[in-house]
Amino acid sequence: MSLEKRHPGESRDPGIARAALSILLLLLAGLFTALPARAQQLIPSSGRSGDALEISVLTFGPGTIYWERFGHNAILVRDSERGTAVAYNYGMFDFNQKNFMLNFARGYMLYRMAADSLDYDLDIYRYEGRWVQEQKLNLTPIQRVTLADYLQWNARPENRNYRYDYFLSNCSTKVRDALDQALGGQLRTQLESAMTPYSYRYDAVRLVSPDLFAGLGMDVALGPTADLPLSQLQESFVPMVLMQQLRQIKIKDADGNERPLVASETRLLEAHVPDDPPRPPDWRLPFLLIGLAVAGVLLLLNHLRRSFAARLGFALLANTYTLLCGVCGLILLAMWTLTQHWAGWHNENLLLLNPLSLLLLPTWLLSMRAQWWPRLWAHRLAGLIAALAALSLLLRLLPGCYQGNLAWILLLLPPHLALLYSSHTALKSRQA
Repeated sequence: MSLEKRHPGESRDPGIARAALSILLLLLAGLFTALPARAQQLIPSSGRSGDALEISVLTFGPGTIYWERFGHNAILVRDSERGTAVAYNYGMFDFNQKNFMLNFARGYMLYRMAADSLDYDLDIYRYEGRWVQEQKLNLTPIQRVTLADYLQWNARPENRNYRYDYFLSNCSTKVRDALDQALGGQLRTQLESAMTPYSYRYDAVRLVSPDLFAGLGMDVALGPTADLPLSQLQESFVPMVLMQQLRQIKIKDADGNERPLVASETRLLEAHVPDDPPRPPDWRLPFLLIGLAVAGVLLLLNHLRRSFAARLGFALLANTYTLLCGVCGLILLAMWTLTQHWAGWHNENLLLLNPLSLLLLPTWLLSMRAQWWPRLWAHRLAGLIAALAALSLLLRLLPGCYQGNLAWILLLLPPHLALLYSSHTALKSRQA
């Protein structure tokens, strides 16, 4: 799921990283893309012997750039008769593709599969200092031929394109599904029945969090669907997780004998960059302290309104906070209503990052005046915005309405309440 430079303008899967254009447009898209049911019927018989083939899964560790944080994987086919070692990589894309950025923003992404020599891939990852693990698979000769022929067919120009989805149809899930098809569904059966305590949010934020802004953007952009617990099958969207899962898989041969799927493992390259974090960061305490600090400064500056410097500081801070909330809210709203980024739909952070906040910008700007009070509609709007922000906290108490956004509530609710209180005191001073 990483993005690696290849030929000019051509790259690999960025995984779940922050959007190159906007922190909040990272992540999330379309419907599950399974391997075509008719695919095997379309594959011509190669006539080669499965005894000459060796199938492996290659897993590439995370890199230092945010788009490389999710790692990558591929299927390696060694052919002793032809003397070749070809790595089949999914998750390829081209920045020069027509309307690429627009399609990326709206969640309609067309990616493709490509075949490279093993030496070519190793040169890339050696240069980037990332580890590479090879897992040789215990497949029967028929399974090896079936999988190798499918991959060769899939790499053809007329067959290589597919609809990409960060969680459901990426480099790792395509590798998983190709293996599962060759195994007659044995992989899916074992992974689908086992649940994990993890979620899309947990893994996505965990992996991208070394890039702080990407981690923050990922977390705030994900809606409640991203907090549902995952099966092992679903969590295999992470290449490093799929690598661990393959070690546990047992398959049956034609005689019904059970054997491990992974026959052996080899570390082809060692890493010179940090590995993926074991868990996502816990932002609750720092966010609470920041939220209380912002609210405290707003209240202090409002209390010192007799000073022009205090009024100026209040206006600047109130407008900066309000503008940030409004713009981020518009992005979240657009993600929900205008894109196919399904993991960002129904996002309760819209109660905190409210687009209606933008209507209050003139009100807070005018607060620089010595004799200032908000109009009644503006005060009521500030009350509505604060009430909706408080509602996000109450929603956590309702069954089935949970979104993992407590840290954002702790960060954003206190300033909303402080602005409402400042508006209230201004109206009271006018009445006095």
